Amino acid sequence: MRYLCKGIFAAIWAVALLCGPANAASTSFDGAWNVRISSSSETCGNGATVAIGINNGQIASSSAAVSASGRVADAGSINVTLSTGIKRAVGFGRLSGTSGSGTWRGALCTGTWTAQRM
Repeated sequence: MRYLCKGIFAAIWAVALLCGPANAASTSFDGAWNVRISSSSETCGNGATVAIGINNGQIASSSAAVSASGRVADAGSINVTLSTGIKRAVGFGRLSGTSGSGTWRGALCTGTWTAQRM
């Protein structure tokens, strides 16, 4: 159960990382993205990959297990919130062309993320 929670937590963070706070009119980032997340601690899970979608700058999860909300700004800055059950994470960063990177944090864990457009 502990490892299952780690994987779900990591997936939530990954989705959250690609969502952004600014105005949601950024169609240049629309499409499918793969997000790889890393944690600063092995107890929080490490190496999860999650598929997400961006539509008109709005972020959505491609997984029924993870809820994602947020936006991508026209310039590529992102801010996202991911949740599954009672676990929640927020991510910040930047997309540029076909890739992106940033950081995420949750109640007990932090880490980094990278993204590639599919």
